[in-house]
Amino acid sequence: MTGPLLEVVDLTMHFPVREGILLRGHKVNRAVDGVSLAIMPGETLGLVGESGCGKSTLGRCISRLYSPTSGTIRFEGTDITRLGRSALMPFRQNIQMIFQDPMESLNARHTVGEILEEPLVIHRLGDKVSRAKRVRELLDIVGLPARSASRYPFEFSGGQRQRIGIARAIALNPRLIICDEPVSALDVSIQSQILNLLIELQREFNLSYLFIAHDLAVVKHVSDRVAVMYLGRIVEQAPGEAIYRGPVHPYTRSLIAAVPVPDPHREVKREVIAGDVPSPIDPPAGCHFHPRCPMAEPRCRQEVPLLREVDKQHTSACHLSPN
Repeated sequence: MTGPLLEVVDLTMHFPVREGILLRGHKVNRAVDGVSLAIMPGETLGLVGESGCGKSTLGRCISRLYSPTSGTIRFEGTDITRLGRSALMPFRQNIQMIFQDPMESLNARHTVGEILEEPLVIHRLGDKVSRAKRVRELLDIVGLPARSASRYPFEFSGGQRQRIGIARAIALNPRLIICDEPVSALDVSIQSQILNLLIELQREFNLSYLFIAHDLAVVKHVSDRVAVMYLGRIVEQAPGEAIYRGPVHPYTRSLIAAVPVPDPHREVKREVIAGDVPSPIDPPAGCHFHPRCPMAEPRCRQEVPLLREVDKQHTSACHLSPN
């Protein structure tokens, strides 16, 4: 396959906001507001931004846990945006998710074996014997003993539970995995183990990842390209090294400057972002970032900046970006 594995075009996800005693209202929460991106086979696209910018909502739209308000989602060239439940089944097999909190995403009433077998049962793959064999294989792949199949999620540590979540995600041999902050709930000592496991699985099974996180240091470690999201929109996108070496958008520069430097003697110039993230229910006109931007000009308050190329494979949605 030479084209993108996943292509998202002008995707929006607006949630109605109900107000008053009768729960009526015409306002909407613009969680995702016109996002376009693509992921190639075997590639990792890192998606970063502050909490509440719409990253997780975008991931759930792509996996069709949410039905988008508008826009297009193409997987291997097929438009899956409006497919019904039965027509989506083959695509659900190829698009899986790893969630942020493994304890919340695993059924506490089921054993690990039942949790890992469930995707196979839903998609009617194999018989009882072959499914039990597959469960043992999955546990071995993620570094857990076969006896784990008879235990319950609460009997494991956070890192082990996330390994179970990863095993469930790869059970159906998917092409794309959406990693929704898969290490943010884990101890720092465990994060690197899980990240290394994800990298190993990608190499072994030629997986593609949409890696959602707010920690740019983590994203830098795993991503081929990085997309920066702010208040429902992509504001900058570039290869990983390029975006860390020469960020263009002022929001991206602020995020990168906030990454801790493990050297107490090194002075780092911080670009502090003023103010709070605006409400997605009533976003600012023009550039959404202009109320917090130290470089904002009058046109930033009126004109919506479009993503435009500033360098090879490097785009930025800023009126002040170099041509």
